[in-house]
Amino acid sequence: MNLFSARLLDWYALHARTLPWRSHADPYAVWVSEIMLQQTRVETVIPYFERWMARFPSVLEVAAAPQQEVLRLWEGLGYYARARNLHRAAQTLAREHSGELPRTAAELTKLPGIGRYTAAAIASIAFGENTAALDGNIRRVLARVFNVDEPARSPAGERRLWALAQEHLPPGRAGDYNQALMDLGAGICTPKSPACAKCPLAALCEANRLGNQA
Repeated sequence: MNLFSARLLDWYALHARTLPWRSHADPYAVWVSEIMLQQTRVETVIPYFERWMARFPSVLEVAAAPQQEVLRLWEGLGYYARARNLHRAAQTLAREHSGELPRTAAELTKLPGIGRYTAAAIASIAFGENTAALDGNIRRVLARVFNVDEPARSPAGERRLWALAQEHLPPGRAGDYNQALMDLGAGICTPKSPACAKCPLAALCEANRLGNQA
């Protein structure tokens, strides 16, 4: 474990957000939360997640439900393709995997609605796979700390940021590492007016040193 990940994980041990899906040891709950969180704020997702888990406590319940019921429960959350894909994926899992999620990011990406980031998040958090994730919050943290010149969403920027995320991942702590970066980006290393004085990585951060955090 290097200094970057050590400071990050020490901070996370004290400041991790309390979120309902983190109280579940169930890979299914991690999957549902990650799908709901796509393009949607955490505070919006929480009540939907809690209602969903009360109605559909497992993959098999989702798979057995009519699509219209799934969509009704999703109503108001938007981006309804997410719900349709989740339902289709649940049916695939029920039919081909006895309702169990695959344990690797590579296998997870074969399911509808699961791309590279979502697969990495599920595999690392639920199954401990040593794979880095890269969402908007993580992109921002890494781009600032390591002063990445390429635009974050450009092909070159994507390659650089994925490589940095993986390079600094401490083996055996992938889930905590990915969630720590998410939390740091959400609460400290925000898009505007980042709270650099509270950041555990401030002393390592090139953007902070150069004064170009904005």
